[in-house]
Amino acid sequence: MEHNHHAPRRRAILLGALASAAWPAVRAQSGKTLRLIVPFPPGGSTDILARAIGAKLGPALGQTVVIDNKPGAGGSLGATEAARAEADGHTLLMGHIGTLAVNPALYPRLPYDPLKSFVPVAWVARVPNVLVVNANSPIRTLDDLIRTARAQPGKLTYSSGGNGSAANIAFEYLKLMAKFPMLHIPYKGTAPSVTDLLGGQVDATFTGAPGVLPHVRNGRLRALAVSSPQRLASLPEVPTVAESGFPGFEADQWYGIVAPAGTPAAVVERLNAEINKALQMPAVAQQLAGEGAIPTPTTPKALGELIAREIPRWTEVVKAGHVKPD
Repeated sequence: MEHNHHAPRRRAILLGALASAAWPAVRAQSGKTLRLIVPFPPGGSTDILARAIGAKLGPALGQTVVIDNKPGAGGSLGATEAARAEADGHTLLMGHIGTLAVNPALYPRLPYDPLKSFVPVAWVARVPNVLVVNANSPIRTLDDLIRTARAQPGKLTYSSGGNGSAANIAFEYLKLMAKFPMLHIPYKGTAPSVTDLLGGQVDATFTGAPGVLPHVRNGRLRALAVSSPQRLASLPEVPTVAESGFPGFEADQWYGIVAPAGTPAAVVERLNAEINKALQMPAVAQQLAGEGAIPTPTTPKALGELIAREIPRWTEVVKAGHVKPD
């Protein structure tokens, strides 16, 4: 067999050409404004996380990052706009458990498909839910809550930030696993749902840690359990639901950045690397901690697997709990 002395050189030229072909896709990030769509109003956790990431992403990429709030239909309006945007890496969506996993079950004619309309870019954070009751309640443990609810069907109530909200879905999942009845009282937002729990108008809520931690710390609410696989550093004495008799239970809220399907792989890799760097900065970690969020720097593949795993799980919960959107 004839030995080709030019083969290594040709290989090097070919690899160089391939690298050069990918480079413009990454360079294209520079200069042009990057739009990060937040499908909810300003001030909520999704918006705060997006702004924390955007502030670091802009300088790292050498371009302006604009946070574009597009609320409506449980996040579906903003998500649809992101799905239809040009797949060049200049439009991203700050998605979360609702827009990327729950909405397909809530909205039968959803204009986007979380798995087909987007490519995963970065899993940003997870926010554990905390199950709380009023501090004056006789209920002291999750077991107390379940036994009381079973003994008085239709009497106990729980609040949430609205039909189809993360708090609504988390509580319905708990009811499904623990098999107990409790009446859902939806509110227009987390703040009023917690206010009425503080006032004694409802019996419990199971919502994101940021909305209830201050009230647990000042003694006005009692935490019964947390939704995460491990106990929270901020509430070390509060058991997980899994520890409290329901192994495998996990119902954290989570947030991830996705791009329109067809966005070049080189662009996705660059964005993932820069977002992960931002998540590991002390200032960003501190800002996320203030929201009760735990940073989750990982691969685009891990976010894609999370979305694929969560859709069937929450579809089952939505159906079993007869959850309808507002």
